[in-house]
Amino acid sequence: MIKGIRTGNIILDCADAKAMQTFYAQMLGWEKGVLYDLPMVKNAAGEMYLFAQEEDYVPPVWPEEEGKQQKQMHIDYQVPDLAAAVVQAEQLGARKTAAQYGGDEFVTFVDPAGHPFCLCAESNIG
Repeated sequence: MIKGIRTGNIILDCADAKAMQTFYAQMLGWEKGVLYDLPMVKNAAGEMYLFAQEEDYVPPVWPEEEGKQQKQMHIDYQVPDLAAAVVQAEQLGARKTAAQYGGDEFVTFVDPAGHPFCLCAESNIG
């Protein structure tokens, strides 16, 4: 282990950085801002997501398909009320993926730029 290491900023490539900032600010309840000239959101603990707009951005395909853009990351969020969180995420612009494997434990979505993420029932935290 590298002494003192911790997660810094998480940067998500996308086609529309402002739209991603708005989506994550609304879904997570985090504050909007700018860091390194990039739109970002951060929470009270200082965790940050930055959004890098790429003109040639190609969204990933999930589940993976040979010859298509693969996902580079996948974030799981724990929520106390999965059913309510699913409704809210969809209202904010998240889309459920066609393939679902979580049953009552988690639901897989893609954000407006196509990055997959899951909303997981909080009781399933290990």
